[in-house]
Amino acid sequence: MDPNAPRKAPDPKDLERLQRVQRRVISVLVVTTILHLSVGFVIAAEHVADDRLDARIGLNLIAAAFMVGGIAATLVINGRSWKSAWLLLGLVPGLVGIWWTVL
Repeated sequence: MDPNAPRKAPDPKDLERLQRVQRRVISVLVVTTILHLSVGFVIAAEHVADDRLDARIGLNLIAAAFMVGGIAATLVINGRSWKSAWLLLGLVPGLVGIWWTVL
């Protein structure tokens, strides 16, 4: 650090780009973490006893609920309304899980 050459003030455009990249990175982390959690619930539903159909369906519903919540969180992080058609994508792990474990 040189006291005779102070740092210039950051450019507002550079700060805006940095914040946009930070939002994208945290969004990807949120979605992948919640996706892994949802898949874990589906795998847990597969290992439940065959006579516990209620537990299998319940775990798959929990997987879908977590995924919907993760997508809603991502939308909010990016400054968009959480009420979006993208939330339907969160139902995919639950539907695939029910198809895989019940049918």
